[in-house]
Amino acid sequence: MPPSDSPRVVIIGAGFAGLCLAIQLKKANIHSFTLAEKASRVGGTWRENVYPGAACDSPSFEYCYSFEQKTDWSRKWAKQPEILGYIEHCVDKYGLAEHIRFETEVESARFDSGKNTWRARLVGGDELTADFLVSCVGQLNRPASPPIAGLERFQGECFHSAEWNREYDLRKKKVAVIGNAASALQFVPEIVDDVEHLFLFQRHANWVVPKGDRRYSDREKWCLGTFRLLALLYRFWIWLSFELRFSVIRKDPLAGDRAQTIALDHLKAQVADPELRAILTPDYPIGAKRILISDDYYPAIQKPNVSIVTHPIERVERSSLVTDEGGEHEVDAIILATGFQTTQFLVPMRIEGPQEEIHETWKHGAEAYLGISVAGYPNFFMMYGPNTNLGHNSILFMLECQGRYIVECLQTVVRRGARRLDLKRVAMREYNATLQKELAGTVWADIQESWYKDERGRITNNWSRGTLAYWWRTRKVDLRAYELT
Repeated sequence: MPPSDSPRVVIIGAGFAGLCLAIQLKKANIHSFTLAEKASRVGGTWRENVYPGAACDSPSFEYCYSFEQKTDWSRKWAKQPEILGYIEHCVDKYGLAEHIRFETEVESARFDSGKNTWRARLVGGDELTADFLVSCVGQLNRPASPPIAGLERFQGECFHSAEWNREYDLRKKKVAVIGNAASALQFVPEIVDDVEHLFLFQRHANWVVPKGDRRYSDREKWCLGTFRLLALLYRFWIWLSFELRFSVIRKDPLAGDRAQTIALDHLKAQVADPELRAILTPDYPIGAKRILISDDYYPAIQKPNVSIVTHPIERVERSSLVTDEGGEHEVDAIILATGFQTTQFLVPMRIEGPQEEIHETWKHGAEAYLGISVAGYPNFFMMYGPNTNLGHNSILFMLECQGRYIVECLQTVVRRGARRLDLKRVAMREYNATLQKELAGTVWADIQESWYKDERGRITNNWSRGTLAYWWRTRKVDLRAYELT
């Protein structure tokens, strides 16, 4: 790749991450890139998750690119159709459609050391060749099904909340909802008045704080759209108010007590029955799992047609669920609100470097340098990779940092007339040793199971500090961590 050439880039995925990088590449005058999107439409998570009530759990005014600020959000917490509409707006405004190959799923990718290029093999047999390969598939793209005996023999309707069957009519049906985390908090209030009876199977209670959602007035939208400084200050205030919440994760006792008081006051205000409050009170420190936000979940699950089942499910029969104490619950449909397979990064793709395949590299747990680069995989980058998830602020902040960092890497290779960029193993080893030491001091480490941890109990998903610290680490590429060839 001569230095005068524009590097060829293949980006896997056309969700928020892939589109963010694509826009930043265009702004850097790099136009020779292709987004390989397995679906027929952009959007990623916001294309897939169409369950009733699907919404963002970051304030909408911050849940957009800083370089493409949307000021006319309809409400404080945007719902799925509006977010997807914003994504499609960005594709149109920045002319990305010509770079996207829809219904193009990458099956595997192999680095050709002789030519210093990546060869991405597609489902169907075709190949894409590039100087750089970037995975933007994210962490929340593979629904997790619970290992419940007999689930496959259920004769009624069964689907995951991330694969919502919009053709199935839930009205007057007996419905089992397995799981009570973020997705369930959003769709249960939407369907509870339609179903005949809803059985909510709760394994653990979750910490829930008030959402305070409301519509923006026309006057507010006019002011924010007219006065740019006001919009910048409002976005900054949102970012700062949520950034300060990291003190809960860092186990600051005052912050933890304050957050727990807010959650318990919210529970007490909405649930009068002390026995039910006890069922809905978590037995782990606040922040150790995702803190949930809702104004209408507690009222919804107190309706007369709702039963909260806390006994573990032993098995599923043809038309019922049987719990371990012998209780049997006849249902017409099962909705799995059981989250995603979050710790198996890049599955089911095979990414082959010069020496080994990446899942062999990660046999003891996924890791990367800044969540972006992996030693042994030259000219390969990730966005929303290992240890870049947040528990307190908008992930789009992290994506913009990663996109800028990757663009600088590409520009450095071209400017220096190099052909490949290799992360040094010592850099990745030292970085992750420090990272895991910091994570051990967070509230996430205080419980055995969460979607932030892999099966060995290692925290593979979350960044160990606040977003400002991540911006500082990624503001400039430290070439001492890399080898240029």
